[in-house]
Amino acid sequence: MVRLDSRQGMAFLAVSLSLISVQVGAAVAKTLFPVLGAETVALVRLGLSAILLFIVFRPWQLFYRQTNWCDLLIYGMLVSGMNLLIYKAFSYMSVGIAISIEVLGPLAVAMLMSKRRQDLLWVGCALIGIVILPFGGINQNFSYLGMCFALGAAVCWGLYIIYGRRVASSGGSSVAVGMLVATLFALPVGVQHLDLVMSSYKVFFTCVFVSLFSSMIPFLLDIMAMRQLAAHVFGILLSASPAISALAAWYILGEALNIYQVLAIMMIMVACIGCSYTSYKEKH
Repeated sequence: MVRLDSRQGMAFLAVSLSLISVQVGAAVAKTLFPVLGAETVALVRLGLSAILLFIVFRPWQLFYRQTNWCDLLIYGMLVSGMNLLIYKAFSYMSVGIAISIEVLGPLAVAMLMSKRRQDLLWVGCALIGIVILPFGGINQNFSYLGMCFALGAAVCWGLYIIYGRRVASSGGSSVAVGMLVATLFALPVGVQHLDLVMSSYKVFFTCVFVSLFSSMIPFLLDIMAMRQLAAHVFGILLSASPAISALAAWYILGEALNIYQVLAIMMIMVACIGCSYTSYKEKH
């Protein structure tokens, strides 16, 4: 029993570090948009991560064992879509607001796992948050087009959790292959400004930093956590994403939120926590 608790404790720590890593990486990535554009930053992030993961995990070993290649392919496509869409959202709105919308994907996963009527309360909280988000922010740090991109990323993130659990048994090897697939899907839209990555040492090393903190490190931590944590627990922990991203964007980019947007983010976080907890109580 102690051993199980220890494993779950490590999984909790892995998710926490993953959240901090990915949100700091997201804020830093936005500093590259004026030079490379959102699509190229996403491509470089995925490509560098794929190279590093291939070196570390030698994923070609998957060819010699039973592997669900269909799930792995879908996993990679979702990683690509999640990255491209959320970066496009960043280019139109505040990072904290975009992440607050994207986290609705994991919320939807948690809701689908629970059938209680109480879920209507959490749905209501999330909807109120979405309605409040534009207040005082249009043409400043909010955009309806950016919101559409963020919602697309939310769909990808929700499905990523489902397929991530399916491929988690292969560990780092599955992440490496998934990252390669994600890179190939991002290549057509991100290749345009790829030559500018080497325009200066600062740009290149910032790209490396973003790749490590936004992709390689958090995705590996997620895979580790998914082996030990139930989906509802994972969903509860992910509810901290909006707050962490808002703090990172404020500190790194100077992106401040008004009182309405802070309230909206809090409502969405409450919805994530409440719905995930409800799904847990339903099973116990």
